[in-house]
Amino acid sequence: MRERGGLSVEAVTLFVGGAAAGLVAGTASCTAAQGGLLVGLVGHRPGRDPALVAWFLAGRLAAYTLVGALLGLLGSAVGLPPRARAVLLVAAGCAVIVFAIRLMRGGRHACAEPVRPSGYKAPLLGAATVLVPCGVTIGMEMLAVSSGSPLSGAAAMAGFVVGTAPAFALLGYVLRRISRTRLARFAGVVAVAAGLWTVVAGLNLGGWTGEAAPAAAGPAARTVTVYATREGYRPAAVSVPANVPVQVIFKLVDPGCTGTVTIDGRDVVLPATVRLPPHRPGSLRYVCGMGMYSGFIRFS
Repeated sequence: MRERGGLSVEAVTLFVGGAAAGLVAGTASCTAAQGGLLVGLVGHRPGRDPALVAWFLAGRLAAYTLVGALLGLLGSAVGLPPRARAVLLVAAGCAVIVFAIRLMRGGRHACAEPVRPSGYKAPLLGAATVLVPCGVTIGMEMLAVSSGSPLSGAAAMAGFVVGTAPAFALLGYVLRRISRTRLARFAGVVAVAAGLWTVVAGLNLGGWTGEAAPAAAGPAARTVTVYATREGYRPAAVSVPANVPVQVIFKLVDPGCTGTVTIDGRDVVLPATVRLPPHRPGSLRYVCGMGMYSGFIRFS
């Protein structure tokens, strides 16, 4: 039910729920996937102005709120398919590596007078994080789609940004401190590793890694159950009969990246039952929304 002349109860509920999801489940995954853009802001030009991080968060809030409103208005038509997200993850990982190298080079001039970055760079980089969604973000986007309301969709996404804001603020503070010391080189090495991890995750999500399916585990069956945990999907490989319809029951054990699965070219928020059409003998690979964890279904 919606209230005229004020915020709807649904919008307020979604805002609170989004904030809780961001604080509890989205903090680690989003800072890991999107923190590289903050490295690019703070590490490239180590200014002392803490307002930079605030502008970064403001740009992020504006972008997510707008996307949430569009999702609520237009539905899944404005959502990015898995392959498009994979390309963005690879591009973001490459950008993080470039930013990290600049951070390491900047660490050699820790005593130099800091340069104040352009006024528009911080909010633009914050807004760009919407192009690199973490696994929990995808679940929030689907929630915005299902709301069917621009106000409710915007509230869900805005609440999610508010919930993750403390982690980004802390990351920005740490980066500003490190970028003016000799630790910048060490932080740069860690950021390079994060960038490579993001690139691999994008390749994994797009199905471009060329991994061979591992040996199947368990007896063949037309209905199988897979558990989504913090460490991945269990069992990691299952065997089912070929040329018959199969349903996969995904059960969510732990909140986080594995809570959204990309399977057969579509995104699914868990828990859910996925019905697959008959497949020829072979393997079907599925991944979490961030491309970090994968599983296999072997048809034999």
